[in-house]
Amino acid sequence: MTTRAAAGARPPDRTDPLPLWAQVCGDLRRRIEAGDFTAGFPGELPLTEEYEVSRHTIREALRVLRGEGVLRSHRGRPTVIEPTVYRQSLGTLYSLFDSVAAQGATPRSDVLRLSTTVNATVSADLGLPDDTELVVLERLRYADDQPLAHDISWLPADLARPLLDRDLTSAGLYAELQSFGLSIDAGSERVSAETAPRHIADALDLPADAAVLLLERRATAQGRPAEWRETHIRADRFSLEAQWTTAGSTLTATTEGISRP
Repeated sequence: MTTRAAAGARPPDRTDPLPLWAQVCGDLRRRIEAGDFTAGFPGELPLTEEYEVSRHTIREALRVLRGEGVLRSHRGRPTVIEPTVYRQSLGTLYSLFDSVAAQGATPRSDVLRLSTTVNATVSADLGLPDDTELVVLERLRYADDQPLAHDISWLPADLARPLLDRDLTSAGLYAELQSFGLSIDAGSERVSAETAPRHIADALDLPADAAVLLLERRATAQGRPAEWRETHIRADRFSLEAQWTTAGSTLTATTEGISRP
């Protein structure tokens, strides 16, 4: 974890063969990661004074950071730090925990609920009898201590009961299932945009009525219904991507909805 001792500008070393702009660029990255600009990113003039370099040097460092997507600026507006966006490919079975870790961030979860329950609506979504006992897992998901997603998973208790004794604050759900022989291997997912419900906006540190992505997932294990999941994820910090070809595709209108518990 970065400490406050790391905060503050480190002027470039003029005996270092690395160009001044590159040294400043690297130090600005360090300071951004350390959370050194919570009050706002400074303008060019304060940066020239902090780093004891020319305005040209600062402009080149900022140009590189904008090109990397670290900063965003428009004429007449202050420069702002872009939030990290976590990318995930469509059409693959993925773990949000593993996806965040693979992109260099530290994932963790606050477990808000882990218990057994009966929910007829969820059971119907899974194609199970209404009175099926389920394990419910509700988590607030973080990337580098910043809230990223809120999700609730329901799993048949006869498959997932060992979860009740597991610590899921620093482990992915699918990895834990795998550890006792339950392998999630297929499923379907629907993604839609919606205005964040108030409790979701509060949990994800978003303003009221902010947009979020809603991911609804059905998963199976060796052909058996294994999980129904609803995830609200910050739309400003997560993107879904796909490869495509010129092969034909169709757009189909439907009135079918996925019911909510």
